[in-house]
Parts: sequence; structure tokens; C-alpha cells
Amino acid sequence: MTRIGFLSFGHWHPGPGSRTRTGGDALLQSIDLAVAAEELGVDGAFFRVHHFARQLASPFPLLAAVGAKTSRIEIGTGVIDMRYENPLYMAEDAAAADLISAGRLQLGVSRGSPETAVDGYKAFGYVPGDGETDTDIAHQHTAMFREAIAGAGMARSNTLMTGVDQPLAIQPQAPGLSDRIWWGAGSRATAVWTAQQGMNLMSSTLLTEDTGVPFDELQAEQIAMFRSAWAEAGWEREPRVSISRSVLPIVTDEDRAYFGRREAADSSDQVGYLDANTLARFGRSFIGDPDVIAEELAKDAAVQAADTVLLTVPNQLGVEYNTHLLETITKHVAPAIGWKPNR
Repeated sequence: MTRIGFLSFGHWHPGPGSRTRTGGDALLQSIDLAVAAEELGVDGAFFRVHHFARQLASPFPLLAAVGAKTSRIEIGTGVIDMRYENPLYMAEDAAAADLISAGRLQLGVSRGSPETAVDGYKAFGYVPGDGETDTDIAHQHTAMFREAIAGAGMARSNTLMTGVDQPLAIQPQAPGLSDRIWWGAGSRATAVWTAQQGMNLMSSTLLTEDTGVPFDELQAEQIAMFRSAWAEAGWEREPRVSISRSVLPIVTDEDRAYFGRREAADSSDQVGYLDANTLARFGRSFIGDPDVIAEELAKDAAVQAADTVLLTVPNQLGVEYNTHLLETITKHVAPAIGWKPNR
């Protein structure tokens, strides 16, 4: 492992105990947490994207704001549901956010996951054609988006204005962004497809398959298959691989009040249905003494195989608490698994 980052789902709710009560709270606290994480030497600030829910939805204003308020930390998504996206408008937004952050954007995209709305992407105007699925829409949007950020001509010039007939690329262009696109893969087969497309691999805390082996071993197998397919495809650059982990060290009474009861219950993998048809294996949470967590993560096969670990944070507990959580991890957990602060 060479990098760690945080991953926030950006929940907000005006209920008891929530320190993130509105959409404005979620956005502004996300910026403040990214600033605090950069000061701690954390490598990345990543945000999940959901629609029709009290969670972060439109990532690019947030990413641009984080980029303007920070100077070093990577900023990214984990992940954008491409079924909902206008590829060319997204390409313009992504390029702008990347330029504002001086080339620090790491953009995770995917077909998405089960969500609050039934076929919510259709409300955004995207309906599969005959014989197509919503996965086809996500793949088509991703392909067009990647062409656009690579500088391909996406429209013809108006000869009455330009005097020439030529292809026009979206503007602005963000050099190098093409190499910083990640696909959120939920299975081994999707990881192979990701490598064949030339995208970096982003793997979560669950896989939409189960072979009976522990989650970290199944995820390490996914990573190995990705890297093998990448080499076979003949891509020249080295790919990036990230995984997510829930890491909750307990060092204060407040930590114990929040997470102490979960320490035993969440200490092993879970197997269940993600939706009515999708069997999934969910990775365990790492809760308890920091030294014990460090030892457990050092034995985690996927942690050792990835170059980036994204730490899911309980964002509704507020900036101060999540800064404390990240500080505990950076001081007492991450160094034991090969990480050094990036300052």
C-alpha cells in the first residue's frame, strides 16, 4: 500500500445525533474534512454519488471547491453512476474540476448499485433501446465520456463562424485525465473487463459473487485477474488499484460509545443478497484496538495487493470527529502497513 484516502457517502439527516443535518452541511463539511485530511498527510478525498437520496449527488461543484481549498490531496469519486450522466457535459465538468485542482482528479465511475429510486436514470432521460440494458447505457456513456476527455472531435464546426469544417473537442481539455479514470468493479469478470478497457480498478467493501473464500482473498484474486488482463492487453502505463475498508479504531470513550457494540458483531465477513437477485460477500469492519487492527490489515491479502486504500468515514458524526478518526488511523494504524504521510 502506498496511499490512503477517505471515502464519504455524504449522508445527511435531521435526526437525533446527526451533526450533518442538511445538504448544505454535507457539502461544506466535505470540503472541511478534505482540508483537515490534507493537513494530516492523507493522500485522497473521495466521495460517493447517489441520486434521489439524502446523500451527495452532483460531485463536480464539490470536487472543484475541494480542489480550490487544497493543494496536494487527490480528489475523486467512488463512484459516479454513469447511467445518469450526460457524457459531454460531464467531460466539461470533469476537465474544469481537474484544472482547478491542478491535475489531482481521480474519477471513479461505474454502472452503479441498487438505489432508492426504481430506474431513476430514466427520470434523467436515459432509457435503454430495444435489446439494451441499463448496463449498456453505462458503458456507452463511459465510452463517449472517455473519448471526449481524450480530445476526440465530438461535433462539427460551424463554417459560417469558423470558415472551416473540422471536428471540435469539448473545452477545456485536462491533460492526463484520461489516465485517471477508474471503474468500480463488483466482480472478478468486471475487473477483467476494466483492464481490457484500460481503466484503473476500484473495488469496494463487497463483491457481487461468493466462492466461499474469505472476502480479502476473493478481492485479492480479483486484483490479480485485473493485473493479468492489463498485462495481456499490452497497456504501457502501470494501472492503479484501490480497495475500500471500514476501519474504526477505539481509543476514546466517544469511540467506544459509537462503535464498541459493533466490535464483535462486525468482525467477520457477511454473505447476503444486495438486492432480490444479487448474492454478495461483504467484507468485515475493523473495529477495536489500533495495534490489533494494524496487525489484521497487514494480513489482509487485498490490502497488500492494492496501492490505495479508501477508508469509509461516518460523515454524519461531523468534521471534528472524523478528523480525530483519520488522525488515529494515520498515527497508529497506517504506518504499520507501510504508509507514510504525504506532506
